[in-house]
Amino acid sequence: MGSLKAAVIQLCSGLDVSENLAEIERQLRGCQQENINIVVLPECFAMLGRSQSSLALKSREVMSWMASTAKAFRCWLIGGALPVYEPNDGRSHASCLVYSPKGKEVACYNKLHLFDVEVSDSKGLYRESNDFIPGTKPELVDIGDAKVGLSICYDLRFPELYRDLVNQGATILTVPSAFTKVTGEAHWELLLRARAIENQCFVLAANQAGIHPDGRETYGHSMIISPWGKVLAEAPAEGASVIMAELDLDELAEIRQRMPCLKHRRALLG
Repeated sequence: MGSLKAAVIQLCSGLDVSENLAEIERQLRGCQQENINIVVLPECFAMLGRSQSSLALKSREVMSWMASTAKAFRCWLIGGALPVYEPNDGRSHASCLVYSPKGKEVACYNKLHLFDVEVSDSKGLYRESNDFIPGTKPELVDIGDAKVGLSICYDLRFPELYRDLVNQGATILTVPSAFTKVTGEAHWELLLRARAIENQCFVLAANQAGIHPDGRETYGHSMIISPWGKVLAEAPAEGASVIMAELDLDELAEIRQRMPCLKHRRALLG
């Protein structure tokens, strides 16, 4: 089956869309000699710190940037959430978009689980449903010999989504995120490794990292995790950075053969 080289970019996005996108390009240029196949960007990569409805008006420009960047760096580019406006509703979908090395949009996943939660941090109440409409279905994309299952941040707490993706053949799971520092310290690595182990998949988790203009503080520690649950690469707690790892699909197949949990499942609930 071969292997893929993955890069996960961590950011501390602010209100300046142009500067946030320029930072991504700086990180990509830094690993341009590594022959990267897949790049994952964090949630709210284009802007964080203001209602996402204001960014929805610029989403087409950001999508055009994603297309040209994927083509320029000859990689599969996965980024979300980006607000994609729905005129019939007045809100947006929180969309994870995938662009091919030819600059073509090949997949769009709309975040299923919206973060309407009160957190013990300086921001306090998070209510994504004020700006966003929940998605309705999982989404996969074929990248070479791999099937990549898409998710966004809060989705991580809902294991049934990932099992559905694996039932459809996923071997890599992507988790663009803006996990808060409070919840990240408690659960980030634990949840990521659990999703990797129970589904025997590689997990690529790109997080925001630092303090943002609206006062929220995100956890960082972006990770690449093996199907055995090993952390292959981890970013620091704060600031922009890039981590990379080789995703050996033959190793994944061997793990699934050696520990055939997915084959041993029983349909206990019908």
